[in-house]
Amino acid sequence: MISSTIDWTARTSAATRIIRRHLPPTPLVPIVLDGFAAPAYLKLETLQPTGSFKVRGALAAVAASARDFRPVITASAGNHGLGIAYAATLIGADASIVVPANASPAKVQALGKYAVELRLIGDGYDEAEAAAVNVAEALGARFVSAYDDPDVIAGQSTIIAEVADEIPGPFQIVVPVGGGGLAAGTGLAAPERARVIGVEAAASRAVSEAMTTGRIVDVDIHQTLADGLAGNIAQGCITPSLLSENRVTTTAVAEDAIRAAVRHLALRHGVIAEGAASVGIAAAQAGLIQADLPAVFVITGRNITGEQLAQLVSP
Repeated sequence: MISSTIDWTARTSAATRIIRRHLPPTPLVPIVLDGFAAPAYLKLETLQPTGSFKVRGALAAVAASARDFRPVITASAGNHGLGIAYAATLIGADASIVVPANASPAKVQALGKYAVELRLIGDGYDEAEAAAVNVAEALGARFVSAYDDPDVIAGQSTIIAEVADEIPGPFQIVVPVGGGGLAAGTGLAAPERARVIGVEAAASRAVSEAMTTGRIVDVDIHQTLADGLAGNIAQGCITPSLLSENRVTTTAVAEDAIRAAVRHLALRHGVIAEGAASVGIAAAQAGLIQADLPAVFVITGRNITGEQLAQLVSP
C-alpha cells in the first residue's frame, strides 16, 4: 500500500462527517502536570463509548465499507475489535471478528454484546490475523487492520481536528505509538502551528525502527504494561513513512515511567487509563517532552482490569 496514491483529503472528510454524526467531541481538560512547566491538557478518549479512541478509526472504516456494501472482518479481542463491533452494530453493517483461543474471556464476552459474528481461530494473535485475512479474501470482505488502513488512519485524524478547534495558538500533541495509526492520522491533519510527538513503550519499538532504517523489520518485543502498543508491524505498512513525511518525532519510555504515569493519572487527576494510554504522561514526567509549548496528551483508553489498576496504584 503506497500512501501517495491515497486521496487523504477525501478520506479524512468522509471520516469527519461520520464521526461528527455519531461521536460527540471528547473533553479537553486542563491539568497541572508535576515537573512540566508549560500548560498541559488531557484529551480524554477514555470517555468514548467503547472506552478507547479506536472507535473513531473503526467507525470510519466500517462506514466506508458499508457504502460499498462490503462486510468487514478483523482480528482483535481488544480496543480495535470493540470499535469494529460497536461501529458495525451502530450503523447496521456486517462484521466478523476473529479472536484467538488465548483471548481474555472477559474481552470475548464484551465483544459478544454486539451484533457481530465471532470466529475463534488460532492459538495467538498472529494466527488469528492470518486467518482473518484469508477469510476476507475468500468471502470478498474487507480486512480492517487496527493501524494500517487508510480509513482507520483518517478516523484517528479527527482527534487533532477537535483539539485545534479549542486551542487557538501553537501547541504540541503527544500520542501513543503502537502500530502508528493514531500518530499517522495526527500528523496528516496537524495544522502548521502544531507539533506532533509519538511515544512508544521502550519494550516495543517497531515503528521508530522502521522510521530510522527505512525498512520494516521484526524487532524484539518484551513484556510491557502498555500491552496495547506491543507488537511488530506488517510488511508494507504505511504508517512509518507517514510519520516521517509529516515530521512526527518519536521517543520511548521505560516500564517504571509507565507505571508511575498510570498511578499519577488515577490518584492525582481521577483518570482511569490503561498503560498504553499513559505513555505520553510518562514521557513528560521523564523529561522527554519540551515545555516550550502547551501540550495536549491524548489519553487513548481506559480498558484496564480492576485488579491490574489496584496493583499499579497501591503503594
